[in-house]
Amino acid sequence: MTTTPFTSRQGMTRRRMLGAALAAGAAVPLAVAGPAWASAPAAAPGPARLTLPAPTGPHLVGTVSLHLVDGSRPDPVAGAGHFRELMASVWYPARDVEDYELAPWMLDGAMRAFLTDTGFAIDPALAPLTSGHVGAPVHRAGHRLPVVVYSHGAHSHRADHTVMVQELASHGYVVVTVDHTYDAVTEFPDGRVVVPLRDREHAMAPKDFAADIRFLLDCVEELAAGRNPDTDRKPLPAGLLGALDPKRIGMFGWSKGGTATALTMLADQRVRAGLSLDGPMQANPPLTSDLDRPFMMMTAVFTRAQDPAAAEFWSHLRGWRLNIQADGAVHSSYGDNQVLIPQAAKILGMTDQQLQEWIGTLDPARAVRIQQAYPLAFFDEHLRHRRGHLLDGPSAAFPEVKFLP
Repeated sequence: MTTTPFTSRQGMTRRRMLGAALAAGAAVPLAVAGPAWASAPAAAPGPARLTLPAPTGPHLVGTVSLHLVDGSRPDPVAGAGHFRELMASVWYPARDVEDYELAPWMLDGAMRAFLTDTGFAIDPALAPLTSGHVGAPVHRAGHRLPVVVYSHGAHSHRADHTVMVQELASHGYVVVTVDHTYDAVTEFPDGRVVVPLRDREHAMAPKDFAADIRFLLDCVEELAAGRNPDTDRKPLPAGLLGALDPKRIGMFGWSKGGTATALTMLADQRVRAGLSLDGPMQANPPLTSDLDRPFMMMTAVFTRAQDPAAAEFWSHLRGWRLNIQADGAVHSSYGDNQVLIPQAAKILGMTDQQLQEWIGTLDPARAVRIQQAYPLAFFDEHLRHRRGHLLDGPSAAFPEVKFLP
């Protein structure tokens, strides 16, 4: 297994935090995690695996990974003769899962690399399982399925918003997630593990993420046309080829991925609706072109009041637009961290104040419901023309969600 070392960052990052939780389960002394956790009590042996909430839709969920190579883009990091190489996952409604195992949140090699900068020898078995059954056949009801693509944040990975991804799949969407190589922790089929490169020379900008997504859209069209884009010609689940609807594609992204969502929509008409999860909207050149298709912003830190780039982007939205914000949310509140870190806190013996520093004051259970309800309502309205009332204004069911004018 080949890995590229992480460069240490000041303080305990969210990646370090999750690593500490998993490591505690391996009976590694918590004191080595740093001064903030030195006084935490020792974890009880054999803690339970971390868990993700089950999706609420009527369908079971299947998933399959794809190994993709973009032959139009040379890879300067890998050297001459190499092209941009990506790992992606396809999530979809499944019709039969009895003989198909659940997919892990991350593969073992990627999980180990994900935890490298914690300094722990960890047990990857504590990582959560998803609700996706690997290779299960696709459920179709005589029509093609709408598609949503996902772009993660800086120094992250394609599993970071699995709660949202599997929720959409359980409601009949095909969701395609991708690791932005060199700005993600990713594991390739041959065992290579690549982690984020943080030097200036190899730093990836939102426009690089958008280029990956536009190639991913090409792969979506390949699948829709009945062709397998996997570079290894890996067998795909029964019913997947020809199941996708290339005329109903949406996109969402977190942080840098939210900015990439805006850039992709400005450059590519194939994306019909976009959702940004606290994207800073800072790009070079700036996002100053008009966008006439539906766009929704779920903000926390990068609000229009605090981020001039977000305010500028908002002013150029000429189609349907909406900006909501949950009280007490922080930058990572609309993702899996809001679920996993509280479980980590119990293992670590963190105080309520320490936990709040990581996830804000938004209740984790409420955050899950927000993650499940609002993206689904947005894509249902703009990809399926199923209009509900959740996006019309403040809801008694979600009193913490504010609609920003």
